[in-house]
Amino acid sequence: MRVLMVCLGNICRSPMAEYVLRHLAEQEGMAGEVRVDSAATSRYQIGETPHMGTRRVLAAHKVRCGNHRARQLTKGDYGRYDLIVGMDEENRYDIMRILGSDPLGKVYLLLDWSEHPRDIADPWYTGDFETTYADVLEGCEALIACLREGRA
Repeated sequence: MRVLMVCLGNICRSPMAEYVLRHLAEQEGMAGEVRVDSAATSRYQIGETPHMGTRRVLAAHKVRCGNHRARQLTKGDYGRYDLIVGMDEENRYDIMRILGSDPLGKVYLLLDWSEHPRDIADPWYTGDFETTYADVLEGCEALIACLREGRA
């Protein structure tokens, strides 16, 4: 399963989700089955590393943060990934604007798999990386459960 996490700038939420999902896949013995990357809907931070707040919260939860550089989602990503996962409704709108359509039903929001679907707030604006981490973890845990059960 190839999963692409997407947010506005690809320096806060989507790399956080990328590394959390990788971490959970490793813990579940699914690292060989789940491949994760991330991208932005905008060009604002292309080439930048994850935000310091993202790196800090991942380190605090003992989640390894790799050598990520922000990149923009492309129309071609649709053929490269099985799931394209946004963090909020604005991301979903922009994902669809870039892709044009979703004939195979690949586009979701991360918390769509949780018991309480909702947007994940952008810590770039809120400054609250811990709450964002909790929401990302909730979504990634729900997604891993669905992948394990063959429901995603």
